[in-house]
Amino acid sequence: MAVSVELTERPPDLEPDVDVVDEPRRVDPSLPLADQVFKHSARSIGVIVLLLILAIGAFLGFQAIPTLQRYGVDFFTESRWLPERDIIGLSAVLVGTVEVALIALAIGFPLAFLTALYISEYAPPRLKSTLVSLVDLMAAVPSIIFGLWGFFLLQPHLMYVARWLSQYLGFIPIFSVDTDPNSATWAQSKFTASAFIAGVAVSMMVIPLACAIMRGVFSQAPLGEREAALALGATRWGVIRSVVLPFGRRGIIGGTMLSLGRALGETIVVALIISPAFDIKYKILSVGTETTSALIAGRFGEATSSQLSALLAAGFVLFVITLGVNTIAAIFVNRSRSGAGDDI
Repeated sequence: MAVSVELTERPPDLEPDVDVVDEPRRVDPSLPLADQVFKHSARSIGVIVLLLILAIGAFLGFQAIPTLQRYGVDFFTESRWLPERDIIGLSAVLVGTVEVALIALAIGFPLAFLTALYISEYAPPRLKSTLVSLVDLMAAVPSIIFGLWGFFLLQPHLMYVARWLSQYLGFIPIFSVDTDPNSATWAQSKFTASAFIAGVAVSMMVIPLACAIMRGVFSQAPLGEREAALALGATRWGVIRSVVLPFGRRGIIGGTMLSLGRALGETIVVALIISPAFDIKYKILSVGTETTSALIAGRFGEATSSQLSALLAAGFVLFVITLGVNTIAAIFVNRSRSGAGDDI
């Protein structure tokens, strides 16, 4: 038996509209007025800061041209600074700058690292905010206060520490002093106004910066990895060793280098403590040294036009060194998010 099927015409309202193209809805990328104002303001401030840095570098570089043309390579190899005899060099000053900065870093880094680790991982929640505020408050103390503290309080006590180091570690060249520390009437003046005392005072100024960066990086350690380590039976120190420290490695390096840049440019503390001496020496406990920033601060007021050019040339060298150190440190800090690139 044949069955006939009658095909009826499809209603018009059910027919697909071939003229309509299925495209995703466009999202309006424009920001609200308040966000636009903030965006452009922040960008403008960033550009202004960058232009100021470039302007400072250009000014110092331009002012350094006469000195570099006159002395050439001798400006970097000569240790004496005798402008009245037309003898000017930065080698001794650069050595003293590096010595003070490294001493400050050697003392400040362990303290900043342990402080950041305690605040981030061990401090009770009620105490953590207070400790953070106290450490940040150290950064607000003026340099002159640290300088006076180092001169009147640290120096009378640290000269005994310097004598003890010379007594028992004097066989190491950097701890030797040109006097007999074991004599009954030992020369106290030989152990004062040294790079060691200045470095200890400067170390107190670099601790807040290094501690703040390390603490911020430690707090970014992923919670998932922390909980996974605890689930596998790790102790608190095990979590720190296997999760926090590997993920914060770049931040530790970056914070340390930023502190080094801070120590390289410190002026007031060093100028108040050290006794100027323009000779290359690696005996950090003995009296006398000089840094680039202290040289500029101490000689700027009485400098003639040619001497002023030499001081600005020294400032340009310090500017380039500090800018390079801070740039490298910023790269490490920016790449330290949750230990990117590190394995645990």
